[in-house]
Amino acid sequence: MALKLYFDHHVPKAIALGLRLRKVDVLTAYEDGSHELPDDDLLDRATSLGRVLVTQDDDLLAEAKKRQQAGTAFSGVIYSHQDDISIGQSIHDLQIITEAGTENDVANLMTFLPL
Repeated sequence: MALKLYFDHHVPKAIALGLRLRKVDVLTAYEDGSHELPDDDLLDRATSLGRVLVTQDDDLLAEAKKRQQAGTAFSGVIYSHQDDISIGQSIHDLQIITEAGTENDVANLMTFLPL
């Protein structure tokens, strides 16, 4: 089964739109009404929905690292710095991850883009 993604409010809307055109399952925090949640709660929300959290927020990396060190399970985080990757490359790399990966492949991990 293809991975499902959960975008925080830092990820450009164009990436979600491009992925949806490619039939990737994307839910944004805005659509979910969770865009104002603190980082720890946002990661909990993505995990409860069975979705990998996609972000460009450094603070979410710190939260994921804290959970790794504590042994606290989470659904995974995919991170890119907005200056290091184009929208097109983000769409390409995220599509590859969703098609090739499984929930077990990304659980409790941080994945960095570009691939």
